[in-house]
Amino acid sequence: MSSSRPSRRAVLAASAAVAAVSAVSLSGTAAQAAQAASAAAAPAYRWRTAVIGGTGFVTGVLFHPSVRGLAYARTDIGGAYRWDERAARWTALTDQLGWDDWNLLGVEAIAVDPAHPNRVYLSLGTYAQSWAGNGAVLRSEDRGATWARTDLTVKLGANEDGRGAGERLLVDPRDSDTLWLGTRHDGLLKSTDRGATWAAASTFPATPSTSGQGVTFLVAAGRTVYAGWGDGDGNGTAGTANLYRTSDGTTWEAVPGQPVGTTSAKVPIRAAYDKHTRDLYVTYGNAPGPNGQSDGSVHRLRTTTGSWTDVTPVKPGGTTTDGSADTFAYGGVAVDACRAGTVVVSTNNRWADIDTVFRSTNGGRTWTSLKDSAVFDVSETPFLKWGSDKPKFGWWIQALALDPYDSRHIVYGTGATLYGTRDLKHWAPQIRGLEETSVRQLISPPVGEAHLLSGLGDIGVMYHERLTASPSRGMASNPVFGSATGLAQAAAKPSYVVRTGWGDNGNGAFSRDGGRSWAPFAAQPDIAKNAPGPIATNADGSVLLWTFVHWDGTKYPAHRSTDNGTTWSEISSIPKGATPVADPADPTHFYAYDTDTGTLYASTDSGLSFTARAVGLPSGDSQFELVAAPERSGDLWLSVKWNGLHRSTDGGVTFTKVASCWASYTLGFGRAAEGAAYPAIYLVGSTDTITAVYRSDDEAKTWTRINDDAHQWGWTGEVITGDPRIHGRVYLATNGRGIQYGEPV
Repeated sequence: MSSSRPSRRAVLAASAAVAAVSAVSLSGTAAQAAQAASAAAAPAYRWRTAVIGGTGFVTGVLFHPSVRGLAYARTDIGGAYRWDERAARWTALTDQLGWDDWNLLGVEAIAVDPAHPNRVYLSLGTYAQSWAGNGAVLRSEDRGATWARTDLTVKLGANEDGRGAGERLLVDPRDSDTLWLGTRHDGLLKSTDRGATWAAASTFPATPSTSGQGVTFLVAAGRTVYAGWGDGDGNGTAGTANLYRTSDGTTWEAVPGQPVGTTSAKVPIRAAYDKHTRDLYVTYGNAPGPNGQSDGSVHRLRTTTGSWTDVTPVKPGGTTTDGSADTFAYGGVAVDACRAGTVVVSTNNRWADIDTVFRSTNGGRTWTSLKDSAVFDVSETPFLKWGSDKPKFGWWIQALALDPYDSRHIVYGTGATLYGTRDLKHWAPQIRGLEETSVRQLISPPVGEAHLLSGLGDIGVMYHERLTASPSRGMASNPVFGSATGLAQAAAKPSYVVRTGWGDNGNGAFSRDGGRSWAPFAAQPDIAKNAPGPIATNADGSVLLWTFVHWDGTKYPAHRSTDNGTTWSEISSIPKGATPVADPADPTHFYAYDTDTGTLYASTDSGLSFTARAVGLPSGDSQFELVAAPERSGDLWLSVKWNGLHRSTDGGVTFTKVASCWASYTLGFGRAAEGAAYPAIYLVGSTDTITAVYRSDDEAKTWTRINDDAHQWGWTGEVITGDPRIHGRVYLATNGRGIQYGEPV
């Protein structure tokens, strides 16, 4: 996704950080073992992904060199996928990773074995920060249907700068039992038992730094292995080596004559080898990307002679027709396995003149921009128009692949999708089955055409007429948002919906037709542009309360409107940053939970003023969640993570801890079971040792787990809601695997 990323952690020296580790099963923790034992008791649920179509950064695509129609894709936070040519869709391969393994949903690299078509390897680890867990390597003998797992003693960074580089994982071309793994801060690792154990490659000459990229890619050129190096003097400083090689698997050397930066540093991004001409093509940038690049190049190494040639299609640094600086780097590179000298490369971070893919059929002597003749069909995923008349060629193009069995089949990734062509002219999303959305809000309306409205990271708000097709209206427009920050529906007037988010032409909007169409607020508080936060509307839609929280955590006073966003007034009595919650039955009542002090605040005058009620509740975590039960006044449920679930039936005057679960991360309601007087409750939490998805049909007295070990999706603590019209149907937000919905079989 395109949200900001934390800085990289400080690192230990490679010699101290790496040790051989033993393989463990994919469900290796005690909690996961208990989870497996309880799965048999769970009711049969069918889980599917609500179709949107990609929506996140696809960081790598790898066609298998020995199997026609077989390919793999990786994402920065949404796991790995396998392409099924016959079905023309992707199959998720890592949904079995559970709550405790949330950091492994980011895929740093993929490797396949040309000599053993069923083998595939993944290196996993989303963040290299001190607060994140270590990385892991998964290995499969059946194309990802089942996995064995090795936990590493180092951290990987699939969602950090440089995540579009690679691949950083490689099967040695001389020996299928030997694998190489490049890390960001711990040097080069080597395995001689097909990834079961790992140790430092002690003869690798480059020294890791506490910043920079470490090993950016590993590629085989015949029997020689090349390694890109992104550190240099901190981050690929001009004049330092950035490419190493070994021909015997033991002795490494800096590649002679390599391009080493002049006016700007050169970070090697990707490389591809033409077996016909024995040429190695390398793309470079002055930063690892996908953001922050302004210069780059493409170079060709004739491996038989050691000679280098600059084959850059277009030099960055010119000007566009409107006078803007045409700055960018180069990202993806792929060669044609069928045609000697045919190669494609992509620009990256080219915002002024828009990124493109260049193609050459003569070893880089001349190039053609495929963007210039491109015809796009995004009817299957309309959001890719981004509120305009037609889609753009793309951005963040670092993943680029050329089908080894079809010279006209090219695929490239962007920050939102995968585009593919079969004739070098007509392009369409090749994204079925791959959903990487980071989901922030979900509403299931009680009436109307759509059973679901969603608020999403990077692509705003969507109206899902069908769960099996991308929303026909695409992203909500007027205004178009990047990431949504708030979504609310008037409980007694469901045709009225409001939304907030990050946008260039307004940060709030309302709908009078249940979210089908939108109009911007006539005005907004000044702070809304820099700190749009959650919004609430009371039961009849006559009052709006808008909270403001900057992305850096700074909180600002909430504001109130009684004229549909035409005018706003500050509310001083509600704690800054506290998320307002409307009473679903009484339009004069609002509630807000102050996570800093553990105090419940309530308003009985339509949000004009708030007073403290219950005090001494758990505090200190901004992600605690307050939810009001539907069609009831004052029935409040408070999820406070490992402090459990608390309930109030008197509008927040008192709370009682719910004894049936010890951890609650998010909670929602759906249609009651037949004969039940209370709505079904859905929970992501723990009733025993298991963090999972649960349903209660008896007012939280007992819970039944409704997901299973194959459907876990990493971290799922953002939002969950049931369908008010269909008992048993539940919608679950994930952080990178889109919207999952389940129904009893």
